[in-house]
Amino acid sequence: MAKPSLHNILILFLFTLFLISCQDHKKAETETVIVEKKSHDLILNRILRKKKIVATTDYNSTNYFVYRGEPMGYQFELLKSFADYLGVKAEIKIINDLDESFKCVNTGKCDLIALGLTVTKERAEIIDLSEPLMQTRQVLIQRKPENWRKMRTWDEIESHLIRNPLNLAGKTIYIQKGAIYSQRLKNLSDEIGANINVIEHPDATVEELITMVAKGEIDYTVCDEHIALVNSKYHPGVDVKTAISFPQNIAWGIKKGETGLLDTLNAWIDSYKHTSSYAYLYNKYFKHTRSVNFANTEYGTVVNNKISPYDKYIKKYSQTINWDWRLLASLIYQESRFYPKAKSWVGAFGLMQLMPHTAEKYGVDSTSSPQEQIKAGVKFIKLLDKQFKEKIPDKEERTKFVLASYNAGIAHVYDARRLAKKYNKDPDVWTDNVDYYLLNKSKPEFYTDSVVKYGYCRGKEPYNFVNDILERYNHYKNVVHQ
Repeated sequence: MAKPSLHNILILFLFTLFLISCQDHKKAETETVIVEKKSHDLILNRILRKKKIVATTDYNSTNYFVYRGEPMGYQFELLKSFADYLGVKAEIKIINDLDESFKCVNTGKCDLIALGLTVTKERAEIIDLSEPLMQTRQVLIQRKPENWRKMRTWDEIESHLIRNPLNLAGKTIYIQKGAIYSQRLKNLSDEIGANINVIEHPDATVEELITMVAKGEIDYTVCDEHIALVNSKYHPGVDVKTAISFPQNIAWGIKKGETGLLDTLNAWIDSYKHTSSYAYLYNKYFKHTRSVNFANTEYGTVVNNKISPYDKYIKKYSQTINWDWRLLASLIYQESRFYPKAKSWVGAFGLMQLMPHTAEKYGVDSTSSPQEQIKAGVKFIKLLDKQFKEKIPDKEERTKFVLASYNAGIAHVYDARRLAKKYNKDPDVWTDNVDYYLLNKSKPEFYTDSVVKYGYCRGKEPYNFVNDILERYNHYKNVVHQ
């Protein structure tokens, strides 16, 4: 066989160099695409890494409130569904100023604005807006005549109300500071060729302005129709039937350029909007008469700043252990849903779900009053706190150990601390340290460990117990005054 010539070898060598160069260039291009793509996924990656999405919403009778100890609200439940879709937890920041909400996402302090944001060109320049969650229109809120219930016909009531926007000429309308309604009213003023006096209230929310109309403190305000319809249930003397805009899309907002989060959010919205869960949620807050009154009932926080029928006693006895009363309320809700006759399958009873042998030490039984039950439960908490006081000086950290001990017993928590120490974790820190070993104390490799004295524990229960109480406590802090 003939040997290849020097010329052919040179050509083959140059061709090989060319192929390698092309592959390196292609590889470089691929890496650049990945880097560029990752630069648009920073927030989404952080959310998934930290297992938490931080969203801002406002506190009112539709978006977010607490009813009988449980956080509720249309935006809150939507956010929970999205968080579940991502496999993360949702943390809420209450912001009742729209400009502050925009700053929150643009500075990275929040990941998402979970509000009914009207989609406009101006807003699209500040933040990225999601696919529409619903459509609504802006309506005028006005007061029916004082004697409207005694009027014989609806036409008689109608004669006292503004139905034609032309009749808004010269009127004064109060709106929420920073609300999009300002621009619509300015355009309407131009359209009717007359001045409409628009005043942005410095601190009132949309719902507070509706209440001011109902009380006769102001004559008019404007808001989105779905919010107006809910609030008309609380204020039957208010009329919400005069539209001042065409239908508009309502969406959520995120920081501009975060296409990874935006695409993920839009994919979820597109699928979720067609589910029965979404239809149920919408009807629950905007259609069903019983549910739309949740927030303004006796134990709805929007009006009454109450968590339970036993707030008086909870506040009183929480002082004896130097706890925020809202934390104690969250513990009681977790144990009994504020039902004083609750009884578990293992015999624990009452608001604080004390076991009979523990309750006996503090002089209570299943017939004791709610006040006596709370007093006894707090004494037990005080005893547990005393066991950890010297070992864990930090009060906030110590509380987590006390909560876990309240649920699982202090012996199992001591075992988890010993395991943490053995495996080079901090026995005085709960999260990602002791909680891991308590959670896994149902596994043989842990409960048979030589440092474990009290054996098997169904660790998932106290693990979730602590997390659930602290999460609910954060909701209580958001919406219930100290």
